[in-house]
Amino acid sequence: MYRIVSTEASKVPAITLGFWVIKIFATTLGEVGGNAVTLTLGLGYLIGTAIFATVLIAAVSAQIRAKRFQPFLYWAAITATTLAGTTLADLVDRSLGIGYLGGSLSLFTMVMATLGLWYWSLGSVSVETVTSPKVEAFYWATIMFSQTLGTALGDWMADDTGLGYNGSALVIAVVLAIVAVLYFFTTMSRTTLFWAAFILTRPLGATIANSLDKPIAAGGLAIGDFSVSAALIVVITVCILVIPQRPGPHPAAFSPRP
Repeated sequence: MYRIVSTEASKVPAITLGFWVIKIFATTLGEVGGNAVTLTLGLGYLIGTAIFATVLIAAVSAQIRAKRFQPFLYWAAITATTLAGTTLADLVDRSLGIGYLGGSLSLFTMVMATLGLWYWSLGSVSVETVTSPKVEAFYWATIMFSQTLGTALGDWMADDTGLGYNGSALVIAVVLAIVAVLYFFTTMSRTTLFWAAFILTRPLGATIANSLDKPIAAGGLAIGDFSVSAALIVVITVCILVIPQRPGPHPAAFSPRP
């Protein structure tokens, strides 16, 4: 027989509605911020990826070294993955000529492979287990690949399928609503639904971003990348301050009953 003797907090936030609100804003910032550096400043996808990869390594390293959940540090790391994911996806899809569909399929394979290796190594891919450096390494690798996949998937939906930015956002929103229904009204794996929602919120943010900063002739509102980025930074900061931030639960430690 076993009994619960202790619990400890995860270093990632509890999965609440507020989490998803900030996540969508962060992914939107990743798209427009990436475009601001690579397109508006004209630095290109390779240099942009190098810049944001450096920021990503610094942010994730600080997050892993942290002893407890720190909201601003966590969301800085999430935003860094969206920025690096945007420029990396564009580099692969456009500069390397793989195309949106090829990039999406390749990145989906990487996400599944990372989750598979994580599960094989530790027996779970639940975010509730993110309390050690090894688990965090898998967590952030999966997030990085999923953010990159989301960019490629959003571009494929908007450009190659003819849905456009608004149409793509609507389709993704409908699919996310289905995921929410499955969460609240079925017993389907919460871990599976979390990762499905996490991946899908990335192309949602990307299509929303493109509907803001792309030219009017291309279906956007032609708002400057730096203007949108600055506004989103303010919004995210306010959300972190206003929306309650608490660490997620961690499975309790067990010991034999006396």
